Amino acid sequence: MYKESSGPPDAAGRPSFAHVTTPLPPSPSPSSAEIPPPRRPRRFRVDVGSIVSAVALAQSLLLVTLGYWGSQRLVTTIGTSAHKSNHDRTEDKVLAFLAKAESAVGAIGSSPSLTPAGENVDRTAELLWTLLQQSPELDSVYVANVEGKMLMALRYPVPAIRHIARGDGFTTETWQYKLPLGSEADVQQRFATQRVEAYRSNYNPTQRSWFVQARKTQGPVWTVPYVFAAAQELGVTYALPSQRRQAEGSPQAMVVAGDVSLGRLSEFVRLFSRNGNGNSALLSADHKVLARSDMPGVLHTLEAPTGALGALNAQMVADGIAGSGSDKAFAFSHEGRRYLVQASRIPATGWQLVSWVPEDVLLGGLRRAVAWSLLLALVFLGLALYMSLKLSKLVTAPVENLSRIAHRIGRLELDDLPREPSRVLEIQHLDQALDDSARSLKAFSKFVPVDVINQLVAQGHALAPNGSPRQVTVMFTDVEGFTSISESIAADVLVRQLTDYFNLAAAVFARHGGVIDKFIGDGIMVLWGAPADLEDAEYKACRAALELHAEMHQLNRQWAEQGLPEFRTHIGIHTGVVVAGVLGSNDRLSYTAFGDVVNVASRIEGANRQLGTRMLISEVTYAALNGRLATRRIEELVELRGRQTRMVLHELLT
Repeated sequence: MYKESSGPPDAAGRPSFAHVTTPLPPSPSPSSAEIPPPRRPRRFRVDVGSIVSAVALAQSLLLVTLGYWGSQRLVTTIGTSAHKSNHDRTEDKVLAFLAKAESAVGAIGSSPSLTPAGENVDRTAELLWTLLQQSPELDSVYVANVEGKMLMALRYPVPAIRHIARGDGFTTETWQYKLPLGSEADVQQRFATQRVEAYRSNYNPTQRSWFVQARKTQGPVWTVPYVFAAAQELGVTYALPSQRRQAEGSPQAMVVAGDVSLGRLSEFVRLFSRNGNGNSALLSADHKVLARSDMPGVLHTLEAPTGALGALNAQMVADGIAGSGSDKAFAFSHEGRRYLVQASRIPATGWQLVSWVPEDVLLGGLRRAVAWSLLLALVFLGLALYMSLKLSKLVTAPVENLSRIAHRIGRLELDDLPREPSRVLEIQHLDQALDDSARSLKAFSKFVPVDVINQLVAQGHALAPNGSPRQVTVMFTDVEGFTSISESIAADVLVRQLTDYFNLAAAVFARHGGVIDKFIGDGIMVLWGAPADLEDAEYKACRAALELHAEMHQLNRQWAEQGLPEFRTHIGIHTGVVVAGVLGSNDRLSYTAFGDVVNVASRIEGANRQLGTRMLISEVTYAALNGRLATRRIEELVELRGRQTRMVLHELLT
């Protein structure tokens, strides 16, 4: 493969501009001696910073004036809207929470094989357990019939399946304890029973409020808050009647239900105070507090509202809007402080969600901001000029950086080029264009010896056909039996092996100052001393040959373990004067060396086959080593192919 080079870019200097004003000759008039001659007006010049400064000053004046005029009218509207937005967000969370609970219970009620006891009880237990896992809104789900039999899946206080059977005067409860719902076990292991407990109790599901209300209304119902028997915590239940027929055809009345603790509702109520100013609370239909954000912890008893919430509820009752079905917004005063209120009703439960915030907290900041805006107007105007100059830097500074990047690209310094991010679209386009250019040149540099080009340019060589005598050490390498190897393995495997071999060889030569002239099939031609002079080139070339031999030994061992053929590399090294330079046509160039020394080095490499050696060097190269490396003299003069005279050769020993 031959390398291509391109001519250096023309150097470009920056033109300097000077503006000169020349006075006009005075017009002939009788009073020309008294009136000074008129001068040509200077051309108006403006830079980017001045333009940005003028725009910033004009906009600042306009915005401050209009902002103050409109802000007073918007303060109240904005504050109220923000308060309502937080209230609506909390309401949506509560509604979605209850809707998910209703959906899960409805799915259970529509199951064809639903039963609290009997032959399908195991299938029902699996259904309840599965839906409980998929419904984090529910603490437990269960089904009971009029015979007092009940099947329940609990998340809290412990994960379990609870079987209840009502007998004569007592109830038998059987608890099958499960692994925690969040455990990493598989589905079957999580449902597997860990231990079983059974005992008697006086629990009667048919007398519980959720069962009685669902049977009475013959429709879905949310109960009033009560203490859960299993968890001993305040909560509400969503119950749904389900009418079935037994195997013998007789009707069977059942109720499906799910429990929601007030602790879960408290999380949504506290969401209001975390997302905005003020507090919120959830009130039952009989005006009891279910949850409120201004008091920490979970409520364990139902109490009437107190404090600001009590005053708020009292006004709602007095105004007749307590429990109203529509959203309400009003204001009230408590302990000398004015509050803004948002209230809405939860239709399914009859609960009322209320939120309140002190007016000064909600609107005071906005009003203070309006006052401060007047005081800061002059400061803003003073800073406008400074900011305009900073903004102009957003354009000028990136352009300067991009020009430096362009210079680096011109010098073919393509590694680790910085990017210049900018919010200015044109600069983004320019940055992208330079990056595309750099990536294209970097891809092209895989085929062109960039280091050689940079050295030539640095030394002042013209990238045009030329050449000059130079003392160099030339190495040729070749893989023994490569033709047979290429016929015995697949092409893709051969390419991978050659790539590994060339990568290893290129790294070794680079460490010892060698410049790869070209790849010739499976062979490599390497120069030491061109294009730049290199001290002790012979020794470095021989050291590179020895290191290549050692590293190829390791690489061949790896290939052998993979069942791949080994590469036995032959090396020939010779030293002398060659003609080195840029050769080729005007539009396609290659830096190379030619002459008798190059031909001899190639023949020395070929002599390895007839001598059974691996690394041969000429007498000239051997003399420059001064005994620093182990060698063996080839006693007989070696005849090189295509040459009349015989040569003394030496073998490099490992």
